[in-house]
Amino acid sequence: MQNFDFKEDYILEDDFVMLRPLSRNDFENLLHFSMTEPEIWKFSLIHAEGEEGLKNYLNLALEGRENEKEYPFIVFDKRENKYAGSTRFYDMQLSNKAIQLGYTWYGKQFQGTGLNKHCKFLLLQFAFETMQMERVEFRADNGNEKSKAAMKSIGCIEEGILRSSRPNRDGGRSDTIVLSILKEEWHDKVKELLKKKMAKK
Repeated sequence: MQNFDFKEDYILEDDFVMLRPLSRNDFENLLHFSMTEPEIWKFSLIHAEGEEGLKNYLNLALEGRENEKEYPFIVFDKRENKYAGSTRFYDMQLSNKAIQLGYTWYGKQFQGTGLNKHCKFLLLQFAFETMQMERVEFRADNGNEKSKAAMKSIGCIEEGILRSSRPNRDGGRSDTIVLSILKEEWHDKVKELLKKKMAKK
């Protein structure tokens, strides 16, 4: 993929939010969430509760970048002048022009504020217009209704359910919902949809 370099520090921003590459130095910026809001990772495959959990989370994310499989960001809310959470590109099949967007979480203060739509707009714009991807895929635990609603609200199309595809925190198995946005959908409708939704906040 000619338009993406894992060693490059890409910064995506608008007037409301900034996404910059996650680093080990962000431990202190995210520790508050790990210590006080562990429920953030209820449906996540990788948990970041507590100091050790956060260290492991950061290490795995940065290893993913070093191995050229993932590109994690930290999210900074410009309106609140605070770090808000994290998100990333992963399963980056650049030769196939397809990537996944996920591992997204925000502190409670930033949920439902419109921040996510600004983040998704910047990430999708970068994926489709700079990286020239043909497909961006989203996945979530099928029991995570909030996440499913958020993905559908930005224009994701549901593709199906992967049955018993992941372990859950209760020791059982959970289904995974798969959604996506294609390049032509981004240009034909999703981009303008997101712009209108962002304008309302």
